[in-house]
Amino acid sequence: MAEKKNDRKNPASTAVEAVEKLVKGVGSVIGVTPKAAEKQQKLPNRAKILLSIVNHDDEKRLKEILDETSVALSFIFAGTGTARSAVLDYLGIGGAEKSVVLSLIPESDEETIMQELRSKMSLYLVGRGISFTVPLSAVSEIVANGLTSAAAEKTIDGSKIMKDEQRQYDLIIAAVAANFVDDAMEAARSAGAAGGTIVRGRSVNNEKAEQFIGISLMHERELLFILTTRERKLAIMQALSEKVGLKTEAGGVIFSVPVDRTAGIAVAAEAAAAQQSKEGQA
Repeated sequence: MAEKKNDRKNPASTAVEAVEKLVKGVGSVIGVTPKAAEKQQKLPNRAKILLSIVNHDDEKRLKEILDETSVALSFIFAGTGTARSAVLDYLGIGGAEKSVVLSLIPESDEETIMQELRSKMSLYLVGRGISFTVPLSAVSEIVANGLTSAAAEKTIDGSKIMKDEQRQYDLIIAAVAANFVDDAMEAARSAGAAGGTIVRGRSVNNEKAEQFIGISLMHERELLFILTTRERKLAIMQALSEKVGLKTEAGGVIFSVPVDRTAGIAVAAEAAAAQQSKEGQA
């Protein structure tokens, strides 16, 4: 006589199945599947960088908008535009002197801040300036707590966090010895960069790092900021490395950071492309 098959289930397995059914059942009741619920998770607030390049006259208005909309810890640097004169005139920028404003902001207010900057500073118009946000991997705890306390009741919608494959732009930064920034910009243009912004500075007591790198860096430095599409990033960085990299007299340190949300960039890019096309047809 054949043995009767044992149909009894393991109690642990039965419990797991019950939980899975319960989760699926709750999801169907509220109209959200477990996967969708995961995407809509609320995350703790955190700080991000907002980088704005504007005319000197717009510095004060920029800070007023940031304070009206949220709270921001800002630092202002003097910059110089590097776009070719024809592109500069076409963009309506006028004088090449610019203000580079680096602001730390709560991420929960990022989208609102960008909307306010576009409308109240007219960044949708050619030549009024550009703003973009950059993700942070870490920041001083005191600063982070201070900024996020202003938006204590706000959280981040996980589904709205920019994923790497969604990013369209990168910021390339080349720190070169003084008087070599023109060579850097020439190399970048040869690889497709329309222009950049120069910020003057100096390196600070880098003797220990220089021992490991094996190269002595000049203290007087110039930082070249180039905002570019992801498609052109590698070509521009390669051109910079060959022309003004660490193995050259310029001793350039070149790196890039991802860019999230933007304001004013598409307008400027379209204007520069139109000008370049016009020059090509001439």
